[in-house]
Amino acid sequence: MSPLQLDELPRTQRAPDSSPSVARRVRRALCLLPLLLIGVWTAAHWRVVHDGAVRLTSADPRWLLTGAVFTCLCWAAASCIRQGAIPERLPPGLLLASQFAAGAANHVLPAGLGAHAVTLRFLQGRGIPLTRATASLALYSLVKPIAGMLLILTLLAAFPGTLRLGELFPGERALLLAIGFLITGLAGAALLVTVIRPLRRLITGFVRTALTDARLLHTRPSRILALWGGAAAFPLLQASVVASVGASLGLPLPWAHVALAYLAASAAAGAIPTPGGIGSVDAALVLTLSAFGAPVALATATVIGYRVLTVWLPLLPGALVLTALVRGKVL
Repeated sequence: MSPLQLDELPRTQRAPDSSPSVARRVRRALCLLPLLLIGVWTAAHWRVVHDGAVRLTSADPRWLLTGAVFTCLCWAAASCIRQGAIPERLPPGLLLASQFAAGAANHVLPAGLGAHAVTLRFLQGRGIPLTRATASLALYSLVKPIAGMLLILTLLAAFPGTLRLGELFPGERALLLAIGFLITGLAGAALLVTVIRPLRRLITGFVRTALTDARLLHTRPSRILALWGGAAAFPLLQASVVASVGASLGLPLPWAHVALAYLAASAAAGAIPTPGGIGSVDAALVLTLSAFGAPVALATATVIGYRVLTVWLPLLPGALVLTALVRGKVL
């Protein structure tokens, strides 16, 4: 049959369009992908999950419940930062659900890419243009380490001499290597931006949008409070989870020392992009807690319990919420 004769056929006699079925299959695969990735991750870390659960059987359940409450508050703090980084008002319930789902995605991809991808899809679903949504992610990523460093300086000023910071710094050779990588990366990025004109235009437009939105947000007191207050509250709540687990196991350290240990560990491990900081933050946190005088075995058990509350217990519910948001076309 010729194309002309095909066009003359009634619409009901034409072959059905397969694109909707393909789209449904793709969406169904995307719904199952988070569960599949969580299953693979759990199988790969099954021994650690088992050991953490065994150690927590002897912990004080009241302190563990307190740590679980602080864990839930972390998602509220993350939602505040996300809202503070965008001028438009976002629906609070869906925003909180997206951050809970982003927590599960964050433990699959390194450097927070999973959480940023979920949030980017959520913002675009609310009608926010890609450039402005990306600018909000950049502001979020910039404000969090700044707030963390300000908290570290505040705690060091309030408790001077409590931590031997020299034990936490890498050796001279490792420090020079890290500086060399940093300079090489910055030089390579500058060269690419200089040589590739479309990339330069893209970066220029992104920076212009980011600066405009940042100036606008800092003229609104509610956005300033949400952005900077959430950025300060989030690491303190995470540190409170560590302190609660430590208290349940008898860790002989006050909250301020645990908070400073967590902040220092997060800052030191931030240069190593692992999924959810798992591995790099754990090792650095054991080191900082030990530097404060905690026994290594007890510090290790505390970190394992912290991971159980913040990663392993919310992992499956977070993946299910992520699947539900994808099915509901929120993401």
